[in-house]
Amino acid sequence: MQMTLAFLPNLGWPEMLIIGVVMLLLFGRRLPEVGRSLGQGLVQFKKGLKDIGDEVETQANKPDTPRFESAKAPASDHDRVAQAEPGKTEASS
Repeated sequence: MQMTLAFLPNLGWPEMLIIGVVMLLLFGRRLPEVGRSLGQGLVQFKKGLKDIGDEVETQANKPDTPRFESAKAPASDHDRVAQAEPGKTEASS
């Protein structure tokens, strides 16, 4: 079974062995630390994706509410007068 990657079309066992030896030479004793940090980064990335997905799902299931309640029209003419002239009433007009 051969793996196919975009930049390495035919990656077989000899190529993987060469890559492993090069990594061992470059990183040496730090190789376990590098692997651990890559694993932790991957876990954090997956957790972030899950959190974003949960937030999107929560917002999608949230019932629709009007955004601007103050933009509602007054119920009657009396309310319009009261809003336009707060100190005056209908009797004083």
